[in-house]
Amino acid sequence: MTHRTIHKVASILASTALLALSATTFAATPNYKLTTVADGLDFPWCIAFLPNGDKLVTELTGNLLRISPDGTISEPIAGVPPVFRSGQGGLFDVLIDPDFASNEIIYLSFVAGDNDNNGTTVVRARLTNNALQDMQVIFSVAPKKYAPLHYGGRMAWHPDGSLLLTTGDGFDFREQAQNLASQLGKTIRMHKDGSPAQGNLFENAPYVWTYGHRNPQGLAVSQNGTVYQHEHGPRGGDEVNVLAAGNNYGWPAITYGIDYNGAYVTPFTEHQGMEQPVHVWVPSIAPSGLMIYEGAMFPQWHGDLFIGALVDLEVRRLDMENGKVISEETLFAELDARIRDIRQAPDGSIYIITDGAAGSIVRVSAN
Repeated sequence: MTHRTIHKVASILASTALLALSATTFAATPNYKLTTVADGLDFPWCIAFLPNGDKLVTELTGNLLRISPDGTISEPIAGVPPVFRSGQGGLFDVLIDPDFASNEIIYLSFVAGDNDNNGTTVVRARLTNNALQDMQVIFSVAPKKYAPLHYGGRMAWHPDGSLLLTTGDGFDFREQAQNLASQLGKTIRMHKDGSPAQGNLFENAPYVWTYGHRNPQGLAVSQNGTVYQHEHGPRGGDEVNVLAAGNNYGWPAITYGIDYNGAYVTPFTEHQGMEQPVHVWVPSIAPSGLMIYEGAMFPQWHGDLFIGALVDLEVRRLDMENGKVISEETLFAELDARIRDIRQAPDGSIYIITDGAAGSIVRVSAN
């Protein structure tokens, strides 16, 4: 076989592979319909689902709202703690206790303090009718910082029942992401009462589960126990990580992004003892919200990751096979809005929160 023939065969095989990948991606995109469930929300940030079919929605401005199955929006739930609403600060996640049906407990993450002294905080309380009762502050990031930037603030349940919380590096304090004595730029793991979870690996930093993070605003745990997280890079370098106890994810010692002024944050993209992301975006998409789809309504998407893209006004689907990203697809660009959160509902439909002073909740269902 001549060199020219070999080259021609290789080109045909490559073209066939590309066509097959395109066909696979196309076939994996089911028909769907978008239905607006609620609109006119004031910078909505997170959605969670109650056992009775109601939904809880946080607004960055400090309101916690209940939305009934027919779309009726309640008055703000009473008893929400004072929230520092400035810059990127405000009321973030609402997380439902796994035993909510019997204990009515929810968890809120938010920023407490003022412009000179603030930090990511978590409270737990009982949701009774339209009010929070028996509230307790169970965690508050230390040390506190100035300026309303880079808080993280996502929560999720670890398979062992402990509570995970992401914290940001505080922007001006990025070196603290590598400092185990600081809780900035970390994944925190705690018991439901806020005490450090057993099994964390750092004796002198008992809350720290992982470190080396910039501003993680996506956190999700799969049914098989894999913990996925994504974080904002600077200019480029947004990344998806698989988290494991004790790991260092590199910021700011390694990154695929550059600083906002065009300078290097670091000349390194990898270093011994620091984890590599499973996916990187350059340029940045500004990821927010993270969902692992494991429902029955869209079987073509089972096991895939869905990430809101604030900058690109769309959702990105990462097609996952054996823990690796094999392709990426843009979805729901017709919403033409910044995507703040994306979650799977109990019935297998998908709920999307759009960002802004007139944000909305959109349900994605099979057509």
